[in-house]
Amino acid sequence: QVQLVESGGGLVQPGGSLRLSCAASGRTFTTYAMGWFRQAPGKEREFVAGIIWSGKTYYRDSVKDRFTISRDNAKSTVDLQMDSLKPEDTAVYFCVVDKTIASIYPTLTDTFSGYWGQGTQVTVSS
Repeated sequence: QVQLVESGGGLVQPGGSLRLSCAASGRTFTTYAMGWFRQAPGKEREFVAGIIWSGKTYYRDSVKDRFTISRDNAKSTVDLQMDSLKPEDTAVYFCVVDKTIASIYPTLTDTFSGYWGQGTQVTVSS
């Protein structure tokens, strides 16, 4: 049974940093795309960052130069380092994996057949 377990969310002041982690289990994800989405209240779930097996990364424009995604293929983990956080980054963040980056970047498509984590809350507020 595939499981994605996120950790690392919380409350942080504007300009602060948080690091999210996601551990995937239940199968081998070495060749899978891994990434993060987020969903703010009243808004649709949106792509944040993705990374493929080679290490090539993808970001939404609003988080470029502030967020960094990384993965450890041996451990089947994907992390999201979030710096210079802004109130508009407040959302529930979801870990996601799928066979191809094309199903999640730049947006989720109807070809998606992967897996989601349960989500972790990130709140940026003073």
